[in-house]
Amino acid sequence: MIRGTIFGMVLFSGCALAAGSIDLHANEQPLPVVRDEAAIAKIPASYKFVEPGTLTVAISALNSPPLALLASDNRTRIGSDPDIARLLAGSLGLKLKLVPTAWEDWPLGITSGRYDVALVNIAVTEQRKEKFDFATYRVDSLAFSVKTGSPITTVKGPADLSGKKVIVGSGTNQERILLGWNAENEKAGCATALPVYLTDDASANLYIQSGRADVFFGPQSVSAYKAALSGKTTVVGLGPKKAYVATTTKKGNQLVYALQAALNGGIARGEVQHILARWGEGDEGVAQSEVNPPGITYP
Repeated sequence: MIRGTIFGMVLFSGCALAAGSIDLHANEQPLPVVRDEAAIAKIPASYKFVEPGTLTVAISALNSPPLALLASDNRTRIGSDPDIARLLAGSLGLKLKLVPTAWEDWPLGITSGRYDVALVNIAVTEQRKEKFDFATYRVDSLAFSVKTGSPITTVKGPADLSGKKVIVGSGTNQERILLGWNAENEKAGCATALPVYLTDDASANLYIQSGRADVFFGPQSVSAYKAALSGKTTVVGLGPKKAYVATTTKKGNQLVYALQAALNGGIARGEVQHILARWGEGDEGVAQSEVNPPGITYP
């Protein structure tokens, strides 16, 4: 079992994900949402929603349980991010429109006004804060996963990935970390890791199980979920960076304060905690939502 700390909280990889602890059938049912007049009052009078009366939210188009996945009807989007999106829209007295989006597309979609909010497991970084506003709702670590039975039993630093084929997402924090570790390995005269860029969960699983890749480096919640549900992968280490995960909006439009109020109302009523717990993320909650907290920095 991998242990780490996030902003003073103890995180055990998979501790909330004992086999059978997530009931996907039950989780297909939308949770009740309370209209929050205090949050509605914080919607800027000047803000123009993409569609009047509707909160348009970008979520991951990929199958990334427990963050986002398709229900049994192969059409409805479920997961912790869609649940948070429903809470936001309902609290603000708005209809909800979910727009499945590729990771690479959310920044332009927000800046160009295609979405009001992006919920794609986006971590707050100092660089992103230059263009976007954030209201936090979760904390997350990154994790290294391998095929169960792999000779790789621990990943703690650059040397452990020397010469290994590592699956990462393009433009992600994990890619930045991996490339930084490659620079350290190169400086030490060691072989670098080979980044393997994949965009869908099925391909990542196939690569790991077939030996075409050695390590998957991605969100801890996703890695823990996979390990607990299938037993085919094992978490062997946590990444060096831990971050706030947040709703993301265009910089300066002031909608972020309404989102923050909606999240804090949901936290006070226990709704956010219920969402995270039913997706195995119960130990990743925040005591209250913060706007634009300190973000991840890189050398």
